[in-house]
Amino acid sequence: MQALKERIRREGENLGRGILKIDSFLNHQIDAALMEAAGEAIAAQFAATRPTRILTAEVSGIIPATMAGRALGNLPVVYARKHKPITMREPVYVDAAPSHTKGGEVMLMVSPEFLSADDRILIVDDFLATGRTIDALARIVRSAGAELVGIAAIVEKDFEGGRAELAHWGVPIVALATIVDMSEGRIVLSDG
Repeated sequence: MQALKERIRREGENLGRGILKIDSFLNHQIDAALMEAAGEAIAAQFAATRPTRILTAEVSGIIPATMAGRALGNLPVVYARKHKPITMREPVYVDAAPSHTKGGEVMLMVSPEFLSADDRILIVDDFLATGRTIDALARIVRSAGAELVGIAAIVEKDFEGGRAELAHWGVPIVALATIVDMSEGRIVLSDG
């Protein structure tokens, strides 16, 4: 997605340790038009898989997942919570995932009332880096007995190996922009 790549080149900031700051359009402030276009691009890639729900992780995955859900015919979007609210009844689907930006592990929780064995799930998240957060989401899908039909990310950091880590799920994996190198303060995007 060319517009996304241009924004990363123009506004992305390499903070070191593989951390890409794109707060000006995705992770703090949202560029709604760009995210709508991202949602449409994801929908174009995954419409044939006939998802019934989209699953993401709180918080930065919510906007792109919502835009993809809208573009796929207003599919429900479920986000895995990191803190259990008092309104979430037990039992819940829960799995652990590391947080690259927060350090340490976070628990991801989904209520069974929003994820069932009849669902065909498309996972959409902001980043695909090591793949561990998306892998945790996929394990939640498996725990629910639902079918995982695909994985989409706005930005993939190819050099962190997440795509290979997720290959065992046997589903299509799509990233709208792929970063191949962030060494020495650079942000190098794939042309493909």
